Amino acid sequence: MTASAGAETRKFGRSAGLLSSGIALSGVLTYVFFALSSHNLSAHEYGEITVLWSAVFVTISIAHRPVELLLSRTIAERRARGEETGSAMRVAGLIQLVVSAGLAALALLLRGPLQDELLGGSETLYWVLVVAVVAFGASFYARGFLAGNRRFGLLAALLFCESASRMAFALAVAVGIASGQATIALGVAAAPLFSLAVVPFALSLRARSGPAAPAASQGAPGAGASGLTVASGGGFAAGVLVVMMGEQTFLNAGPLLARAFEDAAAAGFIFNVLMVARAPLLVFQGVAQSLLPHLTRLGARGKDAAAAFHHSVAVTIRAIAVFAALVVLVVLVAGPALMQIAFGDRFEYDRLGLVIVALGMGGYLTATTLNQAILARGGARVAARCWGLTAAAFLAWCLLPVVGDIDLRIELGFALGAALLAAQLAVAYRGRAPGPPLQPDSPDEIEARLAGYDEVS
Repeated sequence: MTASAGAETRKFGRSAGLLSSGIALSGVLTYVFFALSSHNLSAHEYGEITVLWSAVFVTISIAHRPVELLLSRTIAERRARGEETGSAMRVAGLIQLVVSAGLAALALLLRGPLQDELLGGSETLYWVLVVAVVAFGASFYARGFLAGNRRFGLLAALLFCESASRMAFALAVAVGIASGQATIALGVAAAPLFSLAVVPFALSLRARSGPAAPAASQGAPGAGASGLTVASGGGFAAGVLVVMMGEQTFLNAGPLLARAFEDAAAAGFIFNVLMVARAPLLVFQGVAQSLLPHLTRLGARGKDAAAAFHHSVAVTIRAIAVFAALVVLVVLVAGPALMQIAFGDRFEYDRLGLVIVALGMGGYLTATTLNQAILARGGARVAARCWGLTAAAFLAWCLLPVVGDIDLRIELGFALGAALLAAQLAVAYRGRAPGPPLQPDSPDEIEARLAGYDEVS
């Protein structure tokens, strides 16, 4: 490795570390947003906030993440080849505009069901939903631009600005500067707009750095410029869309299902219960974000590093088992009391339900580790099939009244779904390598890294 290549790798590692830190801090601030909201709103009002958040998050993850990944991968690939990136940005921008306009039109067309049935008749919450879903389109486009140009420090700043601004609205209510559900809800719409504060810095850095230097070694012999059209870009986005649908159904559909079967308060309750899984994920974020590049580098070395590859995965899973056991023990001893300290006394928490979700958390962390290992070996399609099957099984379990009430079905569904996902990914991981390994710091690795950061947040 040359000195310049080594310096570039170290620079990439520092930037990726900043991204991991930004994601973790963003997750903590989002947790604080909901804790403050729960303490300062009634059970029904808080439940409506969680329904609003779940609807926005599921929609933007499915609709906007594909364009983000399309843009980040295409820019990274073109910069590696020394090609211009302007045309790729224009095509991705056109796709993003079409997606955002389509979402706005659909929201207006479905205003009655969305406002009256999903959001309890609140006109304010409805318009927050519309503005947030559209505004996140610009924010996700900026994420793709920053990732493709390997500006991971600025991407971390974008995520921080988004979560900090959203949390500020809940904090304003908590300290008495403002009051009411509407103020907290406005934070959901304002957050993606505040996140764009980093864009001028990104554009100024891009103007100073100029175009990427040609790198003949990156392309195949005789390869021309990598063309991107609306058709090819849309095809890629549609493929990622399938992955996002499976992922978001499993992780975020619980509160929406509770709202459909019961009421907004039930949605707020199950949202808080699932935080038993999400809060420990914040601890694991740094591990998950560093695991993919580590395994990618080992995988790129071939059979010589196979033992180290498998050892890294095994050590991580053993650490998860110990961590999950400690969380289950804490939940058994003081789970209901800790939940009321964190989210207020609006709800009475069942110890068994909390334990079930804590066990599911261990299964999910295991599945995430195996997922990163499969991605590092080029098995994105295999991983996508596992996520899709798990999402379908989760929905079938929750929609069919086979056991208990909707709260218990969601809790059991999360735990059983995590176990099913981990089992499928374990079979895929132990089988023959699903594809060629990713190359370190390549566009494919950047794409895989970005595809996983909502999964662990």
